[in-house]
Amino acid sequence: DTIRYLSLHDNKYIRYFPGHTKRVVALSMSPVDDTFISGSLDKTIRLWDLRSPNCQGLMHLQGKPVCSFDPEGLIFAAGVNSEMVKLYDLRSFDKGPFATFKMQYDRTCEWTGLKFSNDGKLILISTNGGFIRLIDAFKGAVLHTFGGYNNSKAVTLEASFTPDSQFIMIGSEDGKIHVWNGESGMKVAVLDGKHTGPITCLQFNPKFMTFASACSNMAFWLPTIDD
Repeated sequence: DTIRYLSLHDNKYIRYFPGHTKRVVALSMSPVDDTFISGSLDKTIRLWDLRSPNCQGLMHLQGKPVCSFDPEGLIFAAGVNSEMVKLYDLRSFDKGPFATFKMQYDRTCEWTGLKFSNDGKLILISTNGGFIRLIDAFKGAVLHTFGGYNNSKAVTLEASFTPDSQFIMIGSEDGKIHVWNGESGMKVAVLDGKHTGPITCLQFNPKFMTFASACSNMAFWLPTIDD
C-alpha cells in the first residue's frame, strides 16, 4: 500500500510515501512538476509531492479509482466506479470536480486505466473486458468503443495513444497488438509480436516512432521504412 520512489542511477529507494491503507491501483506523474497522484482500493485519491513523504491532498470516492494527469499538468481526471469520469483543477481540487461525465455502466468489466491524448482532446478508458472507450475530454461524449481483441480472463491490458494522438493501440491475450484510427474508429492493423502471454504493458516512445510491448518478455518495435 506504500508508494516507493526509486533512483535508477544508484538503484536505491529515495523516499517512501505511506498513507494508503489498501493496494495502490493507479499512479500518474505530473508532466510539468514534482507532483503525482495515486488511487487505491481504499477508495481514495491522494495528491503528493516527490520532495515530501506526506500526502498533500486527499479525496474520498465511492469506489475503486483510476486517475491521470492531462498533458499540461493543470487538471487530472478520476474514473470512479467504472461509470463516471470527474475532472479536477489541480489548484482547487478540494472544491470538487468542475466536470462530471456519466457513462453507461457495464457490469461485465471494470475500468483499469485512464489516459489523455497528447493534444489533451481525448481520454482513453481501458477496461479488463473486451473493449476500450475513447471519449471527448471536453464534452465527455463517447466517440468510439474499440473491441474485437481477445481478453477472456479479465486481464488488465494497457492501452496507449500514439504521440500524435491519431491512433490507439492495445495488446491482447493471444499476444497480438490491435491498432485503430481514433478519428474514424476503424481498425488499421493487427501486429504479431510473438508474445507468449497477454500483453499487459504497451508504451509508446513520446518522441520517436517506436514502442515497447510486454508480456513476460518484451518486444521493441520500429517502423518499416519501405511501407
